[in-house]
Amino acid sequence: MANKIQITNNYPDISESDKLFERALKVQKPVTQTLAKGPGQFSKGVAPKYLVKGKGSHVWDADGNEYIDFNAAIGPVSLGYAYPVVDEAIRAQLNDGITFSLMHPLEVELSELVQQVIPNAEAVKIAKTGADVCSAAIRVARAFTGRDKVFCCGYHGWHDWYIGITSRNAGIPESIQELTYTFEYNDIESIKAALDETVAALILEPFIFEAPKPGFLQQLAEVCRENGTLLIFDEMWTGFRVALGGAQEYFNVKADLAVFSKACANGMPIALLTGRADVMELFNSEVFSYTTFGGEALSLAACVATINELRDKNVPQYLDQNGALLKDGYNQLAIALGMDQYTRCIGFNCRSMVTFTPEAGNALELKTLMQQEMIKRGILWAGFHNMCYSHTTEDIDYTLLAYRDVLPIVKEAILSGDIKSYLKGEVLEAVFRKVSNYNIKPKAAAL
Repeated sequence: MANKIQITNNYPDISESDKLFERALKVQKPVTQTLAKGPGQFSKGVAPKYLVKGKGSHVWDADGNEYIDFNAAIGPVSLGYAYPVVDEAIRAQLNDGITFSLMHPLEVELSELVQQVIPNAEAVKIAKTGADVCSAAIRVARAFTGRDKVFCCGYHGWHDWYIGITSRNAGIPESIQELTYTFEYNDIESIKAALDETVAALILEPFIFEAPKPGFLQQLAEVCRENGTLLIFDEMWTGFRVALGGAQEYFNVKADLAVFSKACANGMPIALLTGRADVMELFNSEVFSYTTFGGEALSLAACVATINELRDKNVPQYLDQNGALLKDGYNQLAIALGMDQYTRCIGFNCRSMVTFTPEAGNALELKTLMQQEMIKRGILWAGFHNMCYSHTTEDIDYTLLAYRDVLPIVKEAILSGDIKSYLKGEVLEAVFRKVSNYNIKPKAAAL
């Protein structure tokens, strides 16, 4: 019998998931379209591999097991699965068509709406994926400044200019790798020391889990402006979540360009590049960045409906309030159970993360153990609380009940000194590491 949301579940039957996986191995390389959804991030032998349905904050796997989902489809689900207002907008547009031979009015409507809610959105460009708009932003920044080098901090997609500085850089010419450099978040002095006349753009996630130091983002904008370097905010995770207008609104700081995708269409594929009109003007003449599906109307309709709902229901405030209940509740449980020296939940309320201290032991083994026990209790757990509007107080109360049940097991495993013996499946894999070449001055400037 398939598992429901209850503490007394057995480990789920995942036989259908495993059959699908065996089929996939014969025809797909890789089997997953994004690493965060792949089998390496979910314990093989315990976790499901395929989901077939979602409704609200719950999902169902290929074997019919039900879970509360805190992954939000790795970010895009900001309102909830099968959210009626958005789905109705998609169905209405579907009746009239999907992709056309000329531009669609929704392109104008969406751009006007984005301009209303995103600070400094003097112009808007529409694409399909986050990697696309990040790369478009880098290209136009290079064209505008006449410079080549890029400083980055965070994850910015799979394209050559960025992924060359990670350990997954095979196939990228060394000459491309040498144009991008990483910097350490919150270290403004090292950035000041490294910036020079060769740096076209500085791109960063305004925050990941660590909060910016007071004034850090404002100082960053100032030093970039003084150096003639364009500041780009990668707001894939912060946009429409921390505030409707993203980090620019929340921290009251304007970037020259800002990119969005994950939260703005509740699961439909769309991405937005916004920013200064004088920079964006180059897309009309000198800079090429186009895609046939940029005007695909189902995603446009979904994006308009989602942004309106996010605004009308004040969803960022809801995510903040409910996310605080979960994050603070976890930390209170850790203290009550004598585990605060081993684990805590960090980050902003809309997107928090469970962490383990070095004293607790092997972090991947601990994450695997926590995952297997939370999945057993009906929570699809990957270490994060990516909040959506459909997460109810009942979901949060139940999740904290599950943590109360699971944390003593984790504590017992830590104290035993043999966490691995508590695992029913394989240990999770590390996705890939970013090469930590922090604060390297561009080579041309170091001569």
